[in-house]
Amino acid sequence: MPPARATAVNATAAALLGLLHDGPMTGGQLVATAGQRFGSFFSVTRSQVYRELPVLAEAGLLKLGKQGPRASQQYAITAAGRRSFKAWLATGGGADPLRSPLVLRLLYAGSLTVKQRAELVRSSREAYAARLEAARATARGEPDPHRKAVADFAVAHARSMLKLLDAIPTE
Repeated sequence: MPPARATAVNATAAALLGLLHDGPMTGGQLVATAGQRFGSFFSVTRSQVYRELPVLAEAGLLKLGKQGPRASQQYAITAAGRRSFKAWLATGGGADPLRSPLVLRLLYAGSLTVKQRAELVRSSREAYAARLEAARATARGEPDPHRKAVADFAVAHARSMLKLLDAIPTE
């Protein structure tokens, strides 16, 4: 009998399937874990999670788990979900497009008043300084070499954004 074929999934679905390798989770748990694990480089919104879960279950990539408090529903990955996740991982090498609303704002920051531009840079710098500290802490404590490499990337990305912000004239 030939091996079962993997169902093609998008990056958001793959992100959820990857998280579910750790065990069953509810939608809320998936949103929180996604923010912690890869929120610095791949955002997953609550609405995306709750839109994807029933689609993945319908495709047989997830199965319903225990019913939790306040009618929360656990989801668990199936063998088909593991195959689809692995197929997604194995394909799609190459460069990713950068999609950053902040970088787009900075591109057009010359259209802002001096005060508006200074506030944009100040608030963004504050956010990226906090992100840099959190990324450094994660990178220091990460024993898995793959996750460590990604954590080091998050540190480098935050540093790069701070460098970009420092280069924007605020006067």
